[in-house]
Amino acid sequence: MKAMILAAGLGTRLLPFTLKRPKPLFPILNKPLLNLTINRIRNSGFSEIIVNGHHLRQQIKEALQHETNCILQEEEKILGTGGGLRMALPHFNHEPVLVVNGDIYHTVDYQEVYRSHCESKADVTLVLHDYPRFNDVAVDERLMVTGFNGSHEGHENWNKLLAFTGIHVLKPDVLRIIPSDTPYCIIECYRKLLEQGGSIRAHLATDHFWTDMGTPEDYLKLHTDLLEQKVPLYDELSIVLAEAPFVGIENASIAKDVKLLDWACIGKGATIGAGATLQRTVVWDGALVPAGSVMKDAIVTPA
Repeated sequence: MKAMILAAGLGTRLLPFTLKRPKPLFPILNKPLLNLTINRIRNSGFSEIIVNGHHLRQQIKEALQHETNCILQEEEKILGTGGGLRMALPHFNHEPVLVVNGDIYHTVDYQEVYRSHCESKADVTLVLHDYPRFNDVAVDERLMVTGFNGSHEGHENWNKLLAFTGIHVLKPDVLRIIPSDTPYCIIECYRKLLEQGGSIRAHLATDHFWTDMGTPEDYLKLHTDLLEQKVPLYDELSIVLAEAPFVGIENASIAKDVKLLDWACIGKGATIGAGATLQRTVVWDGALVPAGSVMKDAIVTPA
């Protein structure tokens, strides 16, 4: 089984932090999200993982150095979610491919999604959930997708709107709809597939956690929820509970009279100057918090 992680986006909603690091490499409790995602996919039985990269892709390349059976697809120009998948088509065989956005932290079961897709015989399976902030995929009573982004309006063949999680399984031949070497959105591909009579089904996710970490506020809230044990921790992160709510102190240089309030996540090799205050703050590896600084609900990056 093969999978692809989409990691080439610009992350504009997370500026200026994405000038330093691509969003899939943002650390979650000091571990890059991309590597956490790779580990979850691998543990779900997928033998080969393709990761695409465009923005700051050298960092993506470095993050994959010690990952086995991972292929980096470097994209000289931004190709979008569909164009990147189309470029990866030669890596796929006849089997369905699991596709995952590289910027989501979630607890959806990849094995269950893949199994249900294979049993359904559909061309595409989208993992959807009820998330009012993003609900824009129309489904009928049988949970078959009938439209996207308002295209259901004026039609009777829809029952409700759900949100796309960024997790899907597809037959590789579907990607031939997309012109090669062209920026393209995968949703536009799926819209054309429906027009051609193809089948797209919904796998309804319930009793799960999901966040797309799309804004600085989302990123910080994820840390709050993890450290307060409000959401599930990935296995690789469970050791952090022994350090909570102040993570990474032993691997950083912390001067005298530093105040830590509520929670703080401090990266390896970071320096916290004398008299600084950190409250609900993430400090990345190698970053400096100047003496006397007050950091509240903040993300601190290296210079």
